Amino acid sequence: MAEDPDYTLTPSLPPSSDSLDSDLESEGGGPVKTFLEHLEDLRWTLIKCAVAVFLGFIVCLSGSNVVIQFLKWPLVAAEGMRHSTEGRVVYMLGTNVLTRMTPQDSGIPGLATNRDTVFRLSPRQIGTNFVMTVQEETNPPASATRSFDVQLKTLGPVTAFSVVMQIAMFGGITVSIPFVLFFIAQFILPALHHHEKSLVYKVSGWATFLFLLGVAFCYFVLLVICLSTTVSFSNWLGFAADEWKADEYISFVCWFMLGMGIAFQLPLVLLTLVKIGILDAAKLSKFRSYWVVAGLVIAAFITPDGNPLNMLLLFLPLHLLYEISLVIAWWWGRKAAKAATVSPEDRA
Repeated sequence: MAEDPDYTLTPSLPPSSDSLDSDLESEGGGPVKTFLEHLEDLRWTLIKCAVAVFLGFIVCLSGSNVVIQFLKWPLVAAEGMRHSTEGRVVYMLGTNVLTRMTPQDSGIPGLATNRDTVFRLSPRQIGTNFVMTVQEETNPPASATRSFDVQLKTLGPVTAFSVVMQIAMFGGITVSIPFVLFFIAQFILPALHHHEKSLVYKVSGWATFLFLLGVAFCYFVLLVICLSTTVSFSNWLGFAADEWKADEYISFVCWFMLGMGIAFQLPLVLLTLVKIGILDAAKLSKFRSYWVVAGLVIAAFITPDGNPLNMLLLFLPLHLLYEISLVIAWWWGRKAAKAATVSPEDRA
C-alpha cells in the first residue's frame, strides 16, 4: 500500500508555558507566578496596609480635638431639637448653670409654669459682709433654657488617654480603609479575569455606598433621636442626665455608626443569594415574618444602650431595606421570565 505523500503524521505537543501565560494575560488573569512570589506579594501588601493604618492612627491622634467636635454634633443636635413644655427655675452663677428645678420646688410664689425662669446669683457687699443676691434674668443665654445640657466629663486620671486612643483607633481605621482596599485590590485583581473584575468592582462599589449610607443615616438621624430619647427615658425614671462619661459616649457613637454601616449591607447579602439561586422573590415574601423576628434580634444586638425605642428605630430602616431587596428580586425574576419566553428567532 503506497503512502500518501500529502499525509504526514505529526505528534501533538502540549502548549508551552509561554503560550499559557499569554492566554491568561489576554483574558485578564495576569502573569503566572510561583508560590514564593505570591507569598512575597502578600508580605508587601500586609506591610503597606499596616503602614496605612499606622499613618491614619497618627493623623487622627494629632487631630483628636477636631474628631471629638465631630462626634459631639449629634448630642448638640439632640439638645436643640428637644423642648420641654414644663417650666423650670434655673439658677446661674456667671455663665454656669448651678441647678434646675420645678417652680413648686423653688419656693418662689407666682412663677410661670409654662416657661423657664432664669435667676442669676451675684455677690453684693453690704457693709463688711457679702451676701448672695438673686435677680431674674430677662435675656438668659441659650444654655440656660435648653431642655437638657449634657456635659461630657472624664471621670478618672486615665480617661482622657482612653478617649484619645478610641478616637485614634476608630478614626485611623476609617481614614486608612480606602488605602487598605486599594492595596488589597492590587494584590487580588491581577489574578482575576475581566468578568470577575467587573463583578468585584460592582460589589465593592455597592458595599461602600451602603456602608456610607448607613453611617450617614445613623449620624444625622438615628443618633440624634436616640440621644434625645435616652435623656427623656432617664428623666422619666427620675435620674438626672446632665453629665455623661466621655469615654462611654465616644464608644457608644463609634460602635453605633459602625453597626449601622454593617447592617446596611443587608440588600447586598440578600441580592447575592438571589443571584446564585438560593433565594427568590417568592421565598423572600414567605420569609418576611421570620425576618421581622430576626431583624429585631439584630437591632437589639446593634443598639448599644438596649433602649427598646432605639431598637425599633434601628429595625425600621432595616425592614425597609428588606422590602426594597424583595422588590428588586421580583423585578429580576420577571425580567428573567420574559427573557425565557422569547424564542430563538426573536432573539436573532
